[in-house]
Amino acid sequence: MILYTPMSPAEIFPHDPNTLASRQFIVYQGRNMYVEQREDGSYQLLQLLSTDPQDFLNDTFTPGTILSS
Repeated sequence: MILYTPMSPAEIFPHDPNTLASRQFIVYQGRNMYVEQREDGSYQLLQLLSTDPQDFLNDTFTPGTILSS
């Protein structure tokens, strides 16, 4: 089986099923993002999903950034 996806193998076949339960796609400040919800209710940016190159130059949308809820 061949999977054509930008996701890593660990995201498709997680070792811990609870890992994917806390991950979701959201819209934040008009941009689509793949995030992981943290224990305190905030979100950590995992991946920015955008077709605008300027979005990737904005430090606000750097992977690993903590987004307040």
